Amino acid sequence: MAQAMKIAIVDDEKDMRQSISQWLALSGYDTETFASAEDALKVLGPEYPGIVISDIKMPGMDGMQFLKKLMGSDSALPVIMITGHGDVPMAVEAMRVGAFDFLEKPFNPDRMSQLAKKAANARRLTLDNRILRKELSDGSQLMKKLIGSSPVITRLKEDILDLGQADGHVLIDGETGTGKTLVAHALHAVGSRAGKKFVLESCSALEEDALAKRLFGPMLPEDTQLPAIEEARGGTLVLEDVEALSDTLQARLLSVINDQGTPAETRIIAICNLQEQNRTCEDALRSDLFYRLAALRITVPPLRQRGEDILTLFTRHAEQFSDEYGCDAPQVSAQEAAQLLQAPWPGNVRQLINLAERAVLQSRRGGGTIASLLMNDHEEMQPVMTTEGKPLKEYVEAFERMLIDNTMRRHRGSIASVMEELCLPRRTLNEKMAKYGLQRADYL
Repeated sequence: MAQAMKIAIVDDEKDMRQSISQWLALSGYDTETFASAEDALKVLGPEYPGIVISDIKMPGMDGMQFLKKLMGSDSALPVIMITGHGDVPMAVEAMRVGAFDFLEKPFNPDRMSQLAKKAANARRLTLDNRILRKELSDGSQLMKKLIGSSPVITRLKEDILDLGQADGHVLIDGETGTGKTLVAHALHAVGSRAGKKFVLESCSALEEDALAKRLFGPMLPEDTQLPAIEEARGGTLVLEDVEALSDTLQARLLSVINDQGTPAETRIIAICNLQEQNRTCEDALRSDLFYRLAALRITVPPLRQRGEDILTLFTRHAEQFSDEYGCDAPQVSAQEAAQLLQAPWPGNVRQLINLAERAVLQSRRGGGTIASLLMNDHEEMQPVMTTEGKPLKEYVEAFERMLIDNTMRRHRGSIASVMEELCLPRRTLNEKMAKYGLQRADYL
């Protein structure tokens, strides 16, 4: 359940503070009160998880001075000002300084609740965006999103760390849904450009003229956004669907790359999503551009090559969806685990995430199986079972690892609880956890 949004109430009149606090607490907010702006500033910072309601006329530091201090610390913090009757010019000035809105005394409590809800929603969106931006600039967090320990995903992580430290342009290819854009984010985040601009553009989203203007300019007087090449200067420019560039735009891109010299002022990461049979990105791009972009290259492995990662990914995403929908995650049987491992996954990780969500929704309704969902995908896409057989030992070990992993997560690392549920002696459990690379510290 989401944590209640905080509301800081600042007013020198005790009765007013208490009445506002009581009313908003009834609406589900976590309120805290302050008798002066000076006291409030000791608590309110740039990452304050809530909003502020403040009187405008107070002894000592008044509401306007208080507002300016808050805006200087965090201009996105919603502040609702309470003004006296006839103080509309002051309220207008407060809005100019950065106030979210104002209430004129005597105010309607319902109106205050409506404003508080609107401000709280705005604040929640701001904080969520900050968290997302932090994750997208934090290499360690991004690497954690590359879930799995299979040889191919381990090699991918090593390639990202190596190429992230290099400064050349990069070509990323691989099947649809494998996570190529996530890899591009990670390459930027683990390298020397991590604190610089990261600009992402799709080469298939615009018509040629509009794309040319977006990528290369020129800027018109009414334009508020720099061309992508200029916007990303000093940082990273990611071009999704690079194979969609026309010959003309390929020539312009090559000219930009040649003009930059070495090391490149702006690093270009090209993502190729070519899905045509018997045709590669090398076929789609002019050879001189291809070899400049592919000086460093990463091919993201398809899901079907990632072995037991499939079960890890499925259970992790199923747990996330079960939290979101407020129900238990579906239990995966041994037969279903084998079917998940054998499925061809033409849509790769993206298809698996969709299937995990459908499995949770199906489980919440109390019916259906994971096997039936795979069969539905079979009807719409390709046969469920691959033609490549695997030794029984691999299926057994993958299921065993998934079972221990799930049980450890459910019991938050309690070895005694896991031993009891799985009927395993301590030594056997320790040996199996060591065998599968599972560490108790990861579940605490």
